[in-house]
Formats: sequence, C-alpha cells, structure tokens
Amino acid sequence: MQAKLSTMFQSLQVRNYRLFATGQLIKLIGVWMMFIAQDWLVLDLSDNSATALGVVTACQFTPVLLLTLFSGRLADRYDKRVLLFAANAFWTVLALGMSVLVLTDLVQLWHVFAFAALLGTANAVETPVRQAFVSELVGTPLLPNALSLNAAVFNSARIVGPAVAGLAIAAFDVGPVFLFTALSSVAPLVNVVRMRTAELHRDALLPRDERASAKVIDGLRYVWRRPDLLLPMAVMSVIGMSLFNFQLTLAALAKTVFHTGAASFGLFSTALAVGALCGALSGTGRRSRPSVWLVLGAAIACASFGTLVGFAGTYWLVVALLVPTGFFMVFFAQAANQRVQLGVDAAFRGRVMALWVLVFLGTNPVGAPLIGWVAEHFGAGASIWMGGLISLAAALTALTWQLRRSGARLRFRVLPMPRFYVTSTDC
Repeated sequence: MQAKLSTMFQSLQVRNYRLFATGQLIKLIGVWMMFIAQDWLVLDLSDNSATALGVVTACQFTPVLLLTLFSGRLADRYDKRVLLFAANAFWTVLALGMSVLVLTDLVQLWHVFAFAALLGTANAVETPVRQAFVSELVGTPLLPNALSLNAAVFNSARIVGPAVAGLAIAAFDVGPVFLFTALSSVAPLVNVVRMRTAELHRDALLPRDERASAKVIDGLRYVWRRPDLLLPMAVMSVIGMSLFNFQLTLAALAKTVFHTGAASFGLFSTALAVGALCGALSGTGRRSRPSVWLVLGAAIACASFGTLVGFAGTYWLVVALLVPTGFFMVFFAQAANQRVQLGVDAAFRGRVMALWVLVFLGTNPVGAPLIGWVAEHFGAGASIWMGGLISLAAALTALTWQLRRSGARLRFRVLPMPRFYVTSTDC
C-alpha cells in the first residue's frame, strides 16, 4: 500500500509541482464555492430563469472561445510562470470587486454577467498556460502522473467547494462566499513567486528567437496533420458542448424539478465530484500514452451515464448516478488530455493545449444558452438526457471511424468477465 501511494503521488516529491498543486487546491476550493454562489445569485436575481443561467455561463466561457488560441501563442513565446502570475493577479482583483458589490447589496444581474465575462478573460489566459506549464514543473517522465494529480486537485476542490458553499449560503448568504473566493485566489500568487526557476524543465523548448516567431496558424496546421490528436479533440468538443454543462443543469434540476435549496444543489455537485475524484486518481498510475480505444470507451461510458441522469425521476437516484457519471467524465477527459499532451512536440505544446482548452471549455458559449433554453422550456432533465444522447452519438461515430481507419475489430467476450475488446495491432 505504501508503494502504491508513493507511486500515486510521485509528482508531489517535486518541490515546484508541490507548490503549484497546493496553490491550485486552495484557489479552486474558493472558485467552486463562487460558482455555486454565482448560480444561486443569478437564480435569485432572475426569478429562477434557467435561460439566465445559460447566459452567465456563456459570458464566462465566451472569452475562452475568443482568446484561448492567442493565449497558447503567448505560452509558447513567453515565460509561463510570469503569465500565470499576471492572470491570477487579474482574477484576484476582479473577485474582490465582485465581493464588494454583493456584500453591499448593490449587485444587479448585469453585474454578474459582466464579472463572469471578465473572470472568463482571466481564465482564458491562465488555463492554457497552466496546462502547458505542468510539463516544465515535472518533465516528461512524470507528466502523466502530474496531469492525473491536477485532475484530482480540481475534483477535490469540487467536493469541498460546493458542499461548503451550500452550507455557507444557507447560513450567511452569498456575499461571504464571494469574499472567500477573492482571498483564496492569493495562494497561487504566493506559490508561483516561491518556485525555483532553475529547477524548471525547459530544455525541450525552442530557442528564444524561434519562439518569437511562433504563430497560431502553425499550431492549427500541426493538429490538422495529426489524426491521433484531432480525434480526441473532436469528441471532446461535442461532449463539452452538449453534456459538460452540469454547473447549469444541476442548479436548474435542484431548484425547478426537485424544489430543493442550496445545500441540496451542493450535494448534486459533490456527488459528481466524488466520482470525478475517483476517476482522476485511477489514472495516476499511468506511465504511457493512453490508447485511442481507452479514450473512446471512456467517452461512451460518460455519455451513457449522463443520459441516465437526465432520465432519473427521483432525487436520490440522480445523486447515485452522478457518481459514475463524474468518474467517467473525468476519466475520459484526463485520458484524452494525456493522449494529446504525450503526443505533442514541446515547441507546440502551448498552442496545442490552447486548442484543447478551446474545445474543452470554449464550446460552452455555444452550448450553454441552448441547454438553458431547453431546460426552461422542456425541463432540466430533458436538457441533460438530450446532451447525453448527442454525446453518445458522437462517441459511437468516432469509434466507427477509428475502427474502419485502423482495420480493427470490436469483439465481446463473456468469460472470465463480460467485456468488449479490440483486436488490432495499431493503438
């Protein structure tokens, strides 16, 4: 057990990565608390409008759609550590401003929309830079483990944040939650400053003069010529747009279908996050690039359980189904992320990861208003199972394409345990 735990948390032995992960955990707990408070505030200010939730989600992710590719170019040209500090500092100032508005009861719905857009701008710069920076913290041998631990940190915050936020909103209202978010975002600023630049893994980067000429279009051409990178990104774009809107759909489901309070909404998010944490930790032992079959199998499982959540008719059945949904959601996203990161040249990592963030998060401005409209007119459950069926169709289409392209065959075996497997020499 000790050896297993040592392997699972191996990246934490690297000082720079330990500082990075600690700062991210503290900040992300506050961020998830803010997401819950923001959704609850929007519902209160808009008379329980699911469409308003969709709009605020779109405001939050539209900057990702517009700015992420440019941010990837910045990541390949400039010091990622400096960029991380600047983006997090911008986030901290904005979060403080929002908390003042809420605490003084001056906040209006358009304020929430505006701050969501500005916070999304900070996120559009920070996320691709952070994704690309991980390889500099630990190097290629530990990169799969570090990426899995990143997902574990993210989902640990998803467990703690919503649960604490639900109780805090019930006890103190949303104002103190926004203030805590602002204060928690100082942690990554301090830890980025404390990192030792001499211990960063930067040997594989291009020389400074070549980095200065890095262009966005070169990154797009690089991915277009790589079907092994293009396929997971294409599947993620569909699933991200149609199913990964639980921040919106679970809030609407809790308040408009089951007529529960903030604490119960927090339980939905926590159940999803518990499964997601298990999914993240299950990949910490991975030391090589995941196969395309693992990625597609996880996508099919994620879409299937997401569809079942939408069809569930009782509160506790939704809670139970959200656990495996969260597991396969993160298992798929992490396997796809690792397949992309471990297959890309270091010189293109910033731009490729920016494109990854674009398909992972940037599709939300397109999907969120549509999902919100469906939730308001046909019910929150319908918005979830429709997204699940669209995701399932995309995953099965990608599987069919990959089978034909590789000449592989999908088979089913009953003993010793029923399972599907692929007979192929090309993974």
